[in-house]
Amino acid sequence: MTSRAQTQLPGFLQGIQAGLTIAIGYMPIALAFGLLAKNTGISLMHTVGMSLFVFAGASQFMALGLLALGTGTVEIIFSTFIVNIRHLLMSMSINEKAVPESKLRKMVYAFGITDEVFAVASTREGGVGSHYLYGLSLMAYSSWVINSGIGYAAGTALPPAFQQGMSIALYAMFIGLLIPSVKKYRKALFLAVTAGLLNSLLVLILPVGWAIIGATIGAVLLMELIQKEEK
Repeated sequence: MTSRAQTQLPGFLQGIQAGLTIAIGYMPIALAFGLLAKNTGISLMHTVGMSLFVFAGASQFMALGLLALGTGTVEIIFSTFIVNIRHLLMSMSINEKAVPESKLRKMVYAFGITDEVFAVASTREGGVGSHYLYGLSLMAYSSWVINSGIGYAAGTALPPAFQQGMSIALYAMFIGLLIPSVKKYRKALFLAVTAGLLNSLLVLILPVGWAIIGATIGAVLLMELIQKEEK
């Protein structure tokens, strides 16, 4: 084994070890995504394909809800872009911590950056290299993709009544994600209520997908205007 390989291997293995907890944490969420995808009516190939190419839990769950409502492709793309825009900030933060490497290597591990991967990598002492991030992301990515497929397959074996009831789980999940933020930040409550009210108005004149996009952007802009007035 060359000296270069000896310096690379430990970083990759450390990433694998650090990513184990993420992989375990992703299991129930990915299983739920697979179950809900089955209930939404999309195929196993599309379910696994979404996890393979999108690899963004919140956006994938939101896309399922929009698909269930019959929303168009353009609206889904815009909605997922808004939800995932935070990844730009996370990537810039990781870039500051990452050791100097080629842009190609950075492009590869940038795809694997999720909230959890970012949290683990950003709290690691010292700089992070591509091999560590490859191992870390590989554990998260493989767990998400594999368990999405398993969840879908398990859904086919469930009674039809239970499958229909799973549609409620999608809304319950978003409420569960919102409550901790609302308890901690008043701004989150304002954004949630404002977006909900705007969506209720916009849905009367716009398709569902565009109403969601308009309500999201409108609530954020209103919050920014209020904060500027307070300053």
